[in-house]
Amino acid sequence: MIDRTYLRRLFQAYYKEKQSEIPIVNLFEQREYGFIPWEKFFMIRHIGFNSQETLRNYFTSNSPRHAYMSGSIYTQPENQNMESKGYQGCDLIIDIDVDHFYTPCKEDHDLWACKECGKTGMGMPRKCPYCDKLKISRLNWICEECLKIAKNEILRLIYNFLIPDFGIDIDQMKITFSGHRGYHLKIENEKIRTLSTEERREITDYLTGENVSFEILGLQEKGGNIFGFSKQNIGWSQKIIQKIEEILTKPDLEIQNLLLDKRKFHFNQKLITSFLSFKNDFLKIINRNNKNIWTIEGFGLTLWNKFLTGIVHEIGIEIDTPVTIDIHRLIRYPGSLHGKTGFKVQEIFPDEFDDFNPLDEKNEKCDPIVFKSNKSQKLEITETKVPMTKIKGEEFGPYNKGEIIEVPHHIAVFLLCREVAKTI
Repeated sequence: MIDRTYLRRLFQAYYKEKQSEIPIVNLFEQREYGFIPWEKFFMIRHIGFNSQETLRNYFTSNSPRHAYMSGSIYTQPENQNMESKGYQGCDLIIDIDVDHFYTPCKEDHDLWACKECGKTGMGMPRKCPYCDKLKISRLNWICEECLKIAKNEILRLIYNFLIPDFGIDIDQMKITFSGHRGYHLKIENEKIRTLSTEERREITDYLTGENVSFEILGLQEKGGNIFGFSKQNIGWSQKIIQKIEEILTKPDLEIQNLLLDKRKFHFNQKLITSFLSFKNDFLKIINRNNKNIWTIEGFGLTLWNKFLTGIVHEIGIEIDTPVTIDIHRLIRYPGSLHGKTGFKVQEIFPDEFDDFNPLDEKNEKCDPIVFKSNKSQKLEITETKVPMTKIKGEEFGPYNKGEIIEVPHHIAVFLLCREVAKTI
């Protein structure tokens, strides 16, 4: 509790100093706001603001641990009854957070412990690999690699889907670093705001590749031959062909490792050998403009479906679907501080995004690490194990419970927000 009081005061000092820099979002008077205070673990929501001054005063007076806003706009955002808020529409919000999908770096920094058998390990298993139980506690960490993967998903989302397939203007897109392990993309478009929950679900299915029908795209078996789909078709058919081409031009060892991957293809060695021996012929076939007969020894319709499912997994965007389809969902307010890291929820313009690195950002205007200081602080580690943390090019840790450490102020704030250390 002492450290939460300290952090609350730290956040309050920041909000008072940077009050004029807290951005005012589009249609802010028509949005609902929610806050999680330091003293409680539940959200206070159904709040509305009628001026920029009252919004900014709330931040400086209350210094919340987490701050949120609605993607939806209402005539009465402060009404406690959702049906009486006067719903007017909702921006399309897409959340890409590495908490929700596998990245290889998690094997190095995410910790888990089984509450049943007591075993521990690294990575993100769905259940305990020792006793098969689902009761697992986790300590999810952050690194440049997983944030780079999340950033790449945003770039693929924009340039592989939203612009070419949906015709959305990039000027209508707002990109925000969440302050922790991912990014939010918000599309402000009057027509899109009118979409229903089911229509938003259709969009998420398209973006992720969920329920893609290979039969509808053209895959079929006739007279003992497998007919694939054409490169000339647009949408998913074209994306799949382009991805297959990309894979076929890779070195054999790289292709083999991809096809062995249990999370994607999970092919046995015999099938991989067959695939590699036919890869040059297959590349020629898919580059033909007419209807193609796909021939690889040992590949029937079932195996082609398995292969194409793996290809779709490679292409689809890793989004948090419930966020997009829920028209009453709140997302983090840009410019606020994230209570689990002490980092700022940072808006980034699309032309700045390519070079953006939240853990070592060179552009001061875009830097989410706001508590930088040469001043050091002493802490005691309270978590059993704490992974190595690399921020601003410096590595700290790994640490074990009971260690007394002295770290720069911004690292101390990060560890205190993560609740893996205490002040001494």
